[in-house]
Amino acid sequence: MEHVTRPDPRKTAALSAALSGAVDLGALKARADAARTAAAAPATAAAPTPDNGSAPWIVDVTEASFQAVVEQSLQVPVVVLLGASYSPESQQLAASLTRYAQASGGAWILARVDLETAPRIGQAFGVQSVPTTVAVAAGQPIDAFAGPIADAELSQWIARLLDALRDRLPGIRAGEARAGGPVEPEEIPEDPRIVAAEEAFERGDYVAAQGFYSEILASEPANELAKEGLAQAKFAERAESVDPAVIAKADGAPEDIDAQLAAADAQVAGQLVEEAFKRLVDTVRRVYGDDRDRVRQHLVGLFELFPADDPRVAAARRNLASALY
Repeated sequence: MEHVTRPDPRKTAALSAALSGAVDLGALKARADAARTAAAAPATAAAPTPDNGSAPWIVDVTEASFQAVVEQSLQVPVVVLLGASYSPESQQLAASLTRYAQASGGAWILARVDLETAPRIGQAFGVQSVPTTVAVAAGQPIDAFAGPIADAELSQWIARLLDALRDRLPGIRAGEARAGGPVEPEEIPEDPRIVAAEEAFERGDYVAAQGFYSEILASEPANELAKEGLAQAKFAERAESVDPAVIAKADGAPEDIDAQLAAADAQVAGQLVEEAFKRLVDTVRRVYGDDRDRVRQHLVGLFELFPADDPRVAAARRNLASALY
């Protein structure tokens, strides 16, 4: 049985489809071949908005200038920060991205969007929460993450982005030359306790992995990696012994609580996440007392396998609240 991996909150599969409705990708594609063969030019040769006082490759985007900014992604990656002035997390991430962009020499463009004044850009990207950061290359979203992240991790994300695109977008090397060469990402030291837990998990020793994560949480209750890891290890131990046939059994015996819980585990393991959540919410509606609390706790435990801003979790939490009250 393959263990369920925590969905990566940085990957947003729907972004490309969403953006296609907001930018003229056909026109971009028609110009792409010529742009790839053109001599490397400064990334800001056609910057759509004026210098913000720090670097011309840092721009504040409006709905009117949005497409022109995206067109710059034929030469260099465009990192679109979708934030809001009321969000401290947006301001924190904007400061970090601005600092890295200032030092980039124009190897990439930072496009800052205030969704309070440009809400349609957020709608085009299908933004669920602020801040959300999207990397665009050749007119297409290629990577994204939600929420703020540590500076060291952000530095690594930018470095990976440039490494992946350096041979395809001519403006990257030109910008790096102006900046004095590629910027090395900051090293994030590995926590040996987390490493030990992950190694135990990978070799299938889920009990040992739970022990390692529990020890971390005993001294650091707020350690998010340990919380996530513990939830994964507990689920993997359960799901390892679940027979997929239990789904049919549970469908035929809605009053069998054990079967409903096992079937939900089997569905999550099979990537049928929404079906699993619905099964348990429906079970909550049918049962009472200790049985209801048992099902609720099991469902909340499944929520912990996914990012808090996962739309499937958000919808299931609303449905659970409705079922309970």
